[in-house]
Amino acid sequence: MAVTREAVLEALRRVKAPDHADDIVARGLVSEVVVKDGQVMFAIEVDPARARDMEPVRRAAEVVVSRIDGVDKAMVTLTAEKSGGGASAPAARAPAAPGRAPQQAARGGPAGPSGPAGGPGGPAGPGGPARGVPGIKHIIAVASGKGGVGKSTTAVNLALGLKSLGLSIGVLDADIYGPSQPRLLGVSGRPDTTDGRILVPMEGHGIKVMSMGFLVEEETPMIWRGPMVISALTQMLREVRWGDLDVLVVDMPPGTGDAQLTMAQQVPLAGAVIVSTPQDLALIDARKGINMFARVSVPILGIIENMSFFLCPSCGTRSDIFGHGGAEQEAEKLGVPFLGAVPLHMAIRETSDAGRPVVASEPDSPHARIFRDIAQQVWAQLDQGEDTVLRPAPKIVIES
Repeated sequence: MAVTREAVLEALRRVKAPDHADDIVARGLVSEVVVKDGQVMFAIEVDPARARDMEPVRRAAEVVVSRIDGVDKAMVTLTAEKSGGGASAPAARAPAAPGRAPQQAARGGPAGPSGPAGGPGGPAGPGGPARGVPGIKHIIAVASGKGGVGKSTTAVNLALGLKSLGLSIGVLDADIYGPSQPRLLGVSGRPDTTDGRILVPMEGHGIKVMSMGFLVEEETPMIWRGPMVISALTQMLREVRWGDLDVLVVDMPPGTGDAQLTMAQQVPLAGAVIVSTPQDLALIDARKGINMFARVSVPILGIIENMSFFLCPSCGTRSDIFGHGGAEQEAEKLGVPFLGAVPLHMAIRETSDAGRPVVASEPDSPHARIFRDIAQQVWAQLDQGEDTVLRPAPKIVIES
């Protein structure tokens, strides 16, 4: 029998709020309920000052939902927000990996994979060491200052280009709100777990991949606050059996928000690749992304100009729809490498939509050669340095 959101809410009406005056549904404490393949995920909103006292309520909610026919696993978290619409409180937690009970968050930051923030096994706090991920030599971020510039398509083709060099590659889809890698790599289904605890990454075209898109339906919106996103990213990074990888490519969400700061603080990024179109509007935002990574001491491996020009397949006429050369000029101005220009072409779009990225499906095409050339330049920079090592996590300072 299929589990419905209504059945989950009905069961949760048996769970009383701490003062026993009403149930948690009537009190409006239950966030968006996500149901997928026998898994139920939701959060209970709490007062930050009472987060610890709400743990018995969380456990009770987990128990009643687990008893619903058709539910294999209930993943219930606590999320808190400061009064007055302030920043999310540090007690918030995101759903645990499938098959694993969520961990209690500690004061001062979201729970890490094995303990409180900054504790043994947990993510580094500001100024503490940014731990590497066992087995992964280099972690790089593919980022953009704004959406719509083809960042995810570039990330997957860059990863496949690195694989073509004989390297072992993984892709982490860090775009919690708009995961694209399952579609781009043509991978679907649900990841297995080892010992009901560690996720086993999916695989597409010889690349290991983990994405929130494997855990929720494609049409389901992720209505999560920042701390839940941070905890989910931490789990997808550190609670996945990546094995030995030469490079983990992280497909960042657009902008300069929680995901970028989380990755910069919690792992020693070997560098960032910035994707932009040639137009001035995109370059303004790309500049912000470059400055953000500079502030948190992450090297810029280079800039890619995507949708650089359009070559008409019928008449062969070239059109600079978004302008041309802007990213290259920006790279020269900022003193960072210009990795290459990728054209706007039907083949790249069609193969991406079909889950057969051009580097994998048409490896000898001119477009695939562009991505492979970019991959060679990125690997040349990574191969000059040492493997991932401990480094102090940057302190994030908000200037007035």
